[in-house]
Amino acid sequence: MHVLLTGGSGAVGAFVGPALLAAGHEVTPLGRGAEPGRIRWDLAERPPPLPRAEALVHLAFQHVPGRYRGGEGDDPDGFWRLNRDGSRRLFEAARAAGVGRIVLLSSRAVYGDGRRGETLRETDPPAPDSLYGRMKLDLEGAADVSVRATGVYGLAPGAPSHKWSGLFADYLGGRTVAPRAATELHGADLAAAVSLLIGAATAQGAYNASDLLVDRHDLLGEVRRRTGCPHPLPRRAEGPTPGIMACDRLAALGWRPGGRERIEALLDTLLGPRAERHTM
Repeated sequence: MHVLLTGGSGAVGAFVGPALLAAGHEVTPLGRGAEPGRIRWDLAERPPPLPRAEALVHLAFQHVPGRYRGGEGDDPDGFWRLNRDGSRRLFEAARAAGVGRIVLLSSRAVYGDGRRGETLRETDPPAPDSLYGRMKLDLEGAADVSVRATGVYGLAPGAPSHKWSGLFADYLGGRTVAPRAATELHGADLAAAVSLLIGAATAQGAYNASDLLVDRHDLLGEVRRRTGCPHPLPRRAEGPTPGIMACDRLAALGWRPGGRERIEALLDTLLGPRAERHTM
């Protein structure tokens, strides 16, 4: 299958691109780089002529570095024009080129943060409370399939760092770490979901993609067991947990995320095996 891919050099694309190639797809990246085989494209520009393809996987997103909610910084109008309008122009060009399916990387942000401690299902009415969430929900209406992903962790192939690099460095360096709990999904599991949805001819609409609720207290406890670091752990996060996305639609297609074994394998790779066997 021929797949057009935007955002392939980003944090999520670093997982998705290699997974699509490993699955035997022909992948044509779209972006600002000049690498051979890449189609020059930018969210701010009108799309160039596109080749016919079976699918477009749209991961590209322009934002303030390190921020998704709040990624507009002090320029909400520019954020909307680039991400919403630029993406819609690309979708229109893809339709005109005969691309069969548009798969959008969406976000848990479409549900908003007002339902802490609750289960979030695709049939629930969205209630985004951020510009980022509203933008993603708008684009869902123009795509064939949307993957509502939670936070993505993991060490992508060839990557020098990972999502928790700064967090681990702060803890190991004795700096104060604020309590926090968040839902997480390994990048390889998100890539598997995208690959699955490309090939599922009947897949339509929104699909939740999430795995674990991770508290920094437990995560850094695993770091301490592997390193012997003497610094105190942050307190457990207090109050209701974030809303947890149910992933029944993906599960019905055979998708299974890696669970705690994925985190333990990552920590084993980064820090070595645990001195003692504990459960996060």
